[in-house]
Amino acid sequence: MLVFSAIVPHPPILIPNVGKENLDKLKKTISALEILENDLLAARPDMAIIISPHGEINFNAFTINTNQIYKADFRNFGDFATKLQFKPDLEFINALRGKNETTSPMKLISSERLDHGSAVPLYYLLRRLPKTNIVPINYCFLSYEKHLEFGAMIKETIFSSDKRCALIASGDLSHRLSLRAPAGFSPQAKEFDKKLMQLLKKKNADAILNLDPKLIEEAGECGLRSILILLGAIKEMNFEFEILSYEAPFGVGYLVGEFRFA
Repeated sequence: MLVFSAIVPHPPILIPNVGKENLDKLKKTISALEILENDLLAARPDMAIIISPHGEINFNAFTINTNQIYKADFRNFGDFATKLQFKPDLEFINALRGKNETTSPMKLISSERLDHGSAVPLYYLLRRLPKTNIVPINYCFLSYEKHLEFGAMIKETIFSSDKRCALIASGDLSHRLSLRAPAGFSPQAKEFDKKLMQLLKKKNADAILNLDPKLIEEAGECGLRSILILLGAIKEMNFEFEILSYEAPFGVGYLVGEFRFA
């Protein structure tokens, strides 16, 4: 049963020991993540699937981490104190692979370390759910249609299980919203973020699938494929999408949104 679904950003600056005084510039995002944390706690998930654009990316296959334990830290960002640890839901991973490996390319890896695209959201969302197992997935560079199809496969596996599942798409929107943005400035970046959020509110997965490739390229985003996998899982369900926050204090669009099921 799918009991929770959300889109979250993943800048390491959200981690207190990394962001420090810059956390004041992310108040909206942090408040929204705290709302998600409370909603996820109320949903009582047995497991959480986290889709990340970072870590080990395979061009032609979706990557699933099957290690016996996952650890995460933020030492690459100057924080040597914050450490996280999670366990996998190997039963779900085996079910997903067993049902779909002939129709959707999947690569299983075994890595103890979680990438920051997974670790930052999980730092906020699972703080009060330490026993919740996770399934870390990285998207690939197959077509957008294949990402929707993979999401539908995840949905079938969820609804074939008796577990309460959360599905989280990790990804930042445009990286080019200001002159000091990490990927430089593009006047079309704001248009991409606005259009994507409008289409999410309208529940129009087909229009998101067919966004102008030039607009996507200009945005320099990293979240679209994560979102498409999520949409593939929920597009036939009855839901409303709520934007809890959106801000871009450092030239990167940070969206926090929740899909509320009827």
